[in-house]
Amino acid sequence: MRPEPEIGRLVRILRGKDRGGHAVIVGIVDERFVLIADGDGRKFDRPKKKNVLHLEFHPAVSSEVAESIKLTGRVTNAKLRYAIQKYIERKGE
Repeated sequence: MRPEPEIGRLVRILRGKDRGGHAVIVGIVDERFVLIADGDGRKFDRPKKKNVLHLEFHPAVSSEVAESIKLTGRVTNAKLRYAIQKYIERKGE
């Protein structure tokens, strides 16, 4: 069963020039598309619109990112980089 797309969920990009990279969902367009950013090459101010079929959803959801977006409507790029880095270290990649 595939996890639902939600703000703050970590994903791995399966298609496109960023394939193999990790990102965080920062917005949901509709049931087919989400907005992703990684805080580095893809900043929060210019998120990438991505088809959910081109993403692998990780079970982890960054509560810091989700809370920040819920409270202020935005998140710092440093927080996005930190959430991805923490997840990768915990997973041991």
